[in-house]
Amino acid sequence: MKQESTLAGVRVIEICNVAAGPFCGLLLADMGADVVKIEPPGTGDTLRSWAPITDGYSENFASLNRNKRSVALNLKDEADRQVAADLIAHADVLIENNRPGVMDRLGLGYQAMSARNPRLVYCSISAYGQSGPRSQEGGFDLTLQAMSGLMSVTGEPDGAPVKCGVPVCDFTAGLYGAFSVAAALRAVQAGQPGTHIDVSMLGATLGIAALQTSQYFGMGVDPVKLGSAHPRNAPYQVFRCQGGYFGMAAGNDSLWKAVCQVVGRPELFDDERYASTTARATHQESLRDTLEEIFAGADADTWLARFREAGVPCAPINRYSDVLGDPQVEHMQWVQDLTLPNGAQTKTFVSPIRFDARTAGVARRPPGLGEHNAEVLAELRARVEQ
Repeated sequence: MKQESTLAGVRVIEICNVAAGPFCGLLLADMGADVVKIEPPGTGDTLRSWAPITDGYSENFASLNRNKRSVALNLKDEADRQVAADLIAHADVLIENNRPGVMDRLGLGYQAMSARNPRLVYCSISAYGQSGPRSQEGGFDLTLQAMSGLMSVTGEPDGAPVKCGVPVCDFTAGLYGAFSVAAALRAVQAGQPGTHIDVSMLGATLGIAALQTSQYFGMGVDPVKLGSAHPRNAPYQVFRCQGGYFGMAAGNDSLWKAVCQVVGRPELFDDERYASTTARATHQESLRDTLEEIFAGADADTWLARFREAGVPCAPINRYSDVLGDPQVEHMQWVQDLTLPNGAQTKTFVSPIRFDARTAGVARRPPGLGEHNAEVLAELRARVEQ
């Protein structure tokens, strides 16, 4: 089976902006769905203006909108709203990430559209959800990282609050959305009616914090910031060495024994402070200090080579230029050429999911704004006339 054929024949209408919704649409498009992106004329998706701009085209936008078609419609105009409604009525899926209530005011909400298309899978992505006391509050990745508790466990213990460098709340919501859409489509294909999927960035971010929420439920205390360390495992963090840092994770007793052998200190394995995973976590500051004193004798490459030979999980502190050029990334064929609508050549990171040891490429370059109006509207007329 080819990845890009798994959702072949599924028509998705995307009315989304920037990240969470477009990422959801991208995941479905990479699996073969026909994703038609509705954008406002003139400006389009806000992401189109984000740097880096190559010959007038945003590479940020390109990274989230390959394999899609673009239709420019002014949803404040009655005639264009009717076109959008007709497109949704003849689609399998609608993805939108507007503030709750916006689609209803446009006449494109779930109740109105499901009345015309009972099999419609309607996925709404928002900051806090479609109902409840915070539903009308706006949100961006930064504010959701703060609200969700993520910032309370990110950074150094004595440092100011910091956000994760990757917009994890946006993209996690997109992942939950795509997963839920695929599950709902299976139910529809089995004869069940369509449904309204409510994905919130807050809920998605709490969902991936299962270890932190369960720690609170089980112990009644808040998890805290530990830098790169782990609350229940050690050695399991970034360590300073000669000239830099590296990451090493000895997540069980056998790996800890291997660490003791690599650093030439077998007696540490018999030290009561380090006799179990729990004990090592409890005394991880003294353990870190002991190990870093040893690690100061060689650079990161040396220690990484020794730990790899011993089978201990470890890694360099890569920049993106490092990891995108890594031989494993090259082997998986994850970085591929991409042509922008203006003809400029760049590269992109494609879907990381492989089916039958095959990496899917780019089936359709990212679209210019409104590039597919004539094509998509001609298809709509043909469907209406059937």
